[in-house]
Amino acid sequence: MNSTVLSLAFLIAFPTAAGAASWTEMPIEAPGPDGPLAGTRTDVPGDAEPVVLIVPGSGPTDRDGNNPLGVAAATYRMVAHGLAEHGIATVRIDKRGMFGSASAVVDPNAVTIGDYANDLRNWITAIRASTGAKCIWVLGHSEGALVGLTAAAADPAEICGLVLVAAPGQPLDDVVRDQLRANPANTPILAEAEKALSGLKAGRHIPGEEISPPLMALFRPEVQDYLIDMFQRDPAALIAQIQLPTLLLYGDRDLQTPMSEGRLLASAASHAEFTVIPTANHVLKSVTADNREANVAAYADPTLPLAPGVVERIATFVK
Repeated sequence: MNSTVLSLAFLIAFPTAAGAASWTEMPIEAPGPDGPLAGTRTDVPGDAEPVVLIVPGSGPTDRDGNNPLGVAAATYRMVAHGLAEHGIATVRIDKRGMFGSASAVVDPNAVTIGDYANDLRNWITAIRASTGAKCIWVLGHSEGALVGLTAAAADPAEICGLVLVAAPGQPLDDVVRDQLRANPANTPILAEAEKALSGLKAGRHIPGEEISPPLMALFRPEVQDYLIDMFQRDPAALIAQIQLPTLLLYGDRDLQTPMSEGRLLASAASHAEFTVIPTANHVLKSVTADNREANVAAYADPTLPLAPGVVERIATFVK
């Protein structure tokens, strides 16, 4: 399929309460290295703009914001549908080598943040061609925010602005350190983790036999080139190079990316708007109980609504 052609056979219309179609969904593709990148376009009636490209977070996370490691919150789908109700079109995507984009590369682990930034560029070109939009808003979540920063710092052309959700504010090796230390259960593996992080930061690979089982998922040899590349990128230095309209959005119950990360970015970019959403956790779900178990349980609950104000704040900023 041509990257700018929509398959109307799969178009789905979502009605308003009055019965008239308020927005539609259809597949969309962009060119990838070996095969197409796949996504879902949520379209709204009216003008071609604005259009928001939703860039997923780390790991095997699909276009809806779910992954087979226990995340079923459907966050990106809910954000897309919420923005549609505000008259804002979106495209949410599968990462190269995964899900609908499986044919884009042979090995989804053989990737860097720079590769994802190149894919983002291809998506912007494809979306502009299919919608007629002059520029595209980039909404990056967690790792996706780093991808958006990398792409915008390299070339801001055709990007309207950035919505950075739960974005890291310091180099990612420091973010991983903080995340590991935040969970008391990780105390026995912290020394080994520190050695691994320092080695990867210096560009050294770690033999698989030297990685203990609790840390294998994080530091397995297949992803070490990706980690080495990612640890070299400083989000605060990147955002300082960018003069695009930028929204920094954080939840006050985010266990993975605390608000302090956003303050680091805000201090490096005086033009950025910094917003905290009460009760929102890392996947933007509303968590009213002040305990880790309830927070983590929200990751697997697709029926739990987004925290109040998430969609409204994004919509206000973009429009």
